[in-house]
Amino acid sequence: MVKQLIQENISLQKYNTLAVDASTRWFATIVSIEQLQEALAFVKAQNCPLLILGGGSNVVLGKDFLGLTILIKTCGMTIEKETHAQVFLSVAAGESWHNTVMYCVDQGWYGLENLALIPGSVGAAPIQNIGAYGVELTQCFSYLEALDIHTGKSIRFDHAACQFAYRDSVFKQSLKDKMIITRVVFVVSKTPVWSLNYPALQLALKDYPLSTLTSQQVAQAVMTIRQSKLPDPQDIPNVGSFFKNPIVDDICHRRLRQKHPQLVAYQQNDGGYKLAAGWLLEQAGWKGKWINEIAMHHQQALVLTNPSRRSGKELLDFTDQVITDVYQKYGIHLEVEPRIYA
Repeated sequence: MVKQLIQENISLQKYNTLAVDASTRWFATIVSIEQLQEALAFVKAQNCPLLILGGGSNVVLGKDFLGLTILIKTCGMTIEKETHAQVFLSVAAGESWHNTVMYCVDQGWYGLENLALIPGSVGAAPIQNIGAYGVELTQCFSYLEALDIHTGKSIRFDHAACQFAYRDSVFKQSLKDKMIITRVVFVVSKTPVWSLNYPALQLALKDYPLSTLTSQQVAQAVMTIRQSKLPDPQDIPNVGSFFKNPIVDDICHRRLRQKHPQLVAYQQNDGGYKLAAGWLLEQAGWKGKWINEIAMHHQQALVLTNPSRRSGKELLDFTDQVITDVYQKYGIHLEVEPRIYA
């Protein structure tokens, strides 16, 4: 069975949304937990590295991968529990994130509509604690199950165990490369739980009375906004936002504000400030800037694009130039949002 599951020397270009033509020594498409356990046994037998891919929208492949790449394609959605006010929806890790959001919208459930059109798979979403337009995954999360890569055993992680933070979780920290998420359970509401403070979203919905507003209308507004400024990876390879919005303390914020009165920053609950990385990049001259056929998008400076399908090394060289330039101009170190394999 393992021999039928494992392919050799496969290009990963169509499996990552930056369209980097890196190859992998071994490759397996997984559609069941049993297959996943077989693949993990293969990794143990070969004593080789492991790369897990879902939608491939959060990775930068800096070079060829010398181990086994597993593509998670498990599917299925079921209602695990339902109350008069909430629905607990269990979703397999291989399901499309956007399709999951739209399924909830179509059912008339609320909570995920602001996260429409985010690329990637459900299994990858908690790792990054994805967020957009004022909502983060953590707000609609109940629990998840993951396989321990070393033991092959399934472990349940509740909200606290995931240690969610801004674009972060325990799966990017102490449990990095130790777990494979197999399913996620979301808790969605049967009545509206709007988060409409994001300026662009407010503008898009200004003609819709709040009393009659639907999740379909909010999701459509979100999709329209995203499509207006973010390129489709099918047309222009990208991973969406390439850099995190840096969070700084009050002293750093005041220093920057004195030099740059138009600085875009948002105060956080702990007294710190989240800076708009896109604003920093645009003011530094990176919006629409091309080097070696790689560019920060002309409509959104936060999106690195790879239209000519350049190599991972070239993408990382470009990234280093951006980070160095922003640091020299603002004293701020930008952190790359996708996972880098180099």
